[in-house]
Amino acid sequence: MINPNLNPYQPREAIIVERIQEAPDLFTLRLEFTDPQIQAACKFEPGQFNMLYLYGVGEIAISIVSDPQDCQIIDHTIRVVGRVTRGLVNLKAGDRIGVRGPYGRGWPMLESKDKDIVVVTGGLGCAPVVSVINYIEQRREEFGRLNIVQGVKHSADLIWKERYEQWRKLADTKVLLAADVGEALWPWHVGPVTSLFDQLEFDPDNVSVMMCGPEGMMRVVCDHMLDYRVPESQLFLSMERNMQCAIGHCGHCQYGSKFICKDGPVFSYDKIRHLFETKGF
Repeated sequence: MINPNLNPYQPREAIIVERIQEAPDLFTLRLEFTDPQIQAACKFEPGQFNMLYLYGVGEIAISIVSDPQDCQIIDHTIRVVGRVTRGLVNLKAGDRIGVRGPYGRGWPMLESKDKDIVVVTGGLGCAPVVSVINYIEQRREEFGRLNIVQGVKHSADLIWKERYEQWRKLADTKVLLAADVGEALWPWHVGPVTSLFDQLEFDPDNVSVMMCGPEGMMRVVCDHMLDYRVPESQLFLSMERNMQCAIGHCGHCQYGSKFICKDGPVFSYDKIRHLFETKGF
């Protein structure tokens, strides 16, 4: 949570401890605050985000992907998509940036204990749900069956193949991968990710479904899960909008009467269904 004694508009200096190139346009920055007191007070939940500030350029909202019980190093996985990220990609270990946060409402991990988990992600980026999978991996005995479903447009878009292999080795875990277009040696499913749902293993009365990706995909996933009689309150979506202030002040991420930055980014479907199905929101 945000320390109420700190200015919410003031970035805190952090040093890059390690930089990891994950893919040609994807990298991870491992950060540590230079002020020991701020570092010691650091707390966050899976699904929350920080505002990373590149001096003289600007700042951008990035999901935290590291484990909340290991706050000594804070990991952010970043895709190069705009002006700020094009600057961040050139940084190296020892460089310093500003950090504000953590912000937002994360995934319901405590409420999901002892439940089956279905994680669905689509497109190129899956950082918001990576934190969920990492969290469960470190506490595997606290959860039921784990289903990980990833869909991409083209098989060449799949990143972190080694991580999927690692997750596949976890107890009671099923990993399902799909590509709309598959290369000749693509070993997994070719077609929409929802066509894999008949292979999922979960109790619809005792499951949490967590998803991120294109909103069209998430809407289809919600429809399928409702067909399986999963309650709307157990469908959780990570929404994306242009977050600039992160504290509900600027209005850029307003979503109906809600703000993605402080009321989300994670919402249960029953809370936003009336917005999710309305064109323009």
